[in-house]
Amino acid sequence: MTKKRLLVLMPILIAAVIVFLYYENNAIGITEYRLGSDKLPGGFESYRIVQLTDLHSKSFGKDQSTITRKVKKLKPDLIVMTGDLVDSKRYNAVVSLMLMRRMTEIAPVYYVTGNHEWGSRFPALAKGLRELGVHVMRNESETIKLGDGEIRIVGVDDPTFNHDAYDDVSRIKEHIAVALEDVDQSQASYTILLSHRPELFAEYAKQDFDLTFSGHAHGGQVRLPFLGGLVAPGQGFLPKYDGGKYTEGGSTMIVSRGLGNSIIPQRLFNRPEVVLVELARAD
Repeated sequence: MTKKRLLVLMPILIAAVIVFLYYENNAIGITEYRLGSDKLPGGFESYRIVQLTDLHSKSFGKDQSTITRKVKKLKPDLIVMTGDLVDSKRYNAVVSLMLMRRMTEIAPVYYVTGNHEWGSRFPALAKGLRELGVHVMRNESETIKLGDGEIRIVGVDDPTFNHDAYDDVSRIKEHIAVALEDVDQSQASYTILLSHRPELFAEYAKQDFDLTFSGHAHGGQVRLPFLGGLVAPGQGFLPKYDGGKYTEGGSTMIVSRGLGNSIIPQRLFNRPEVVLVELARAD
């Protein structure tokens, strides 16, 4: 290759790489699942749940207009946000609350904390969320009624909010116990858990949650062909729960690859993700 041709091609290659990296960080993909259960009550057939997670104070269009358009097209009955709405290092409550404001205009929104919310600024963030009408679920449960049927939704804090127990497993067990202390578990209600940490799936399955939504893993940040995600917090290299659908016994967990970035600023082969789950009655 001549020097002249190289000088022409180099700016083109550099521009192509810049466009590719921007696309990987900003082009939102939609992942859809249809989950069947014989526990699903009447009225909840084709009930649509959108999951958002790990925004890390990122903007998608002015006033979050790009992501809002995408979510609106999915026509959700419910929206869940499974933590790290803000980023502890690049904290921007205005941007984060704007997304929640736009989501509450589409459907009821339920939110649980991630590890990045922990700190002195969280009370103000929680207050802002509640003022928007967001259900801030802190180790508690609610029922969602539709027609003659109802399902239960349980939301637990990230383990970083619990300094009484020694490890994350003990902490999340305590959070789940508090959330369910007033629940009659002899009643076989279809139950959804919102919990930030996917690596604790074994504990969620022990509690017989029908469906869990988690995030935190960022899809492994870089996704490798045939191997999946490269690295995830709490799981290390080649994480087991990097993104997708997982089952254990009668429990299913959906792990979203999330929307924003934290320590590592760039995604590769791992675009931001919005998840849609449509519930169905199994015969």
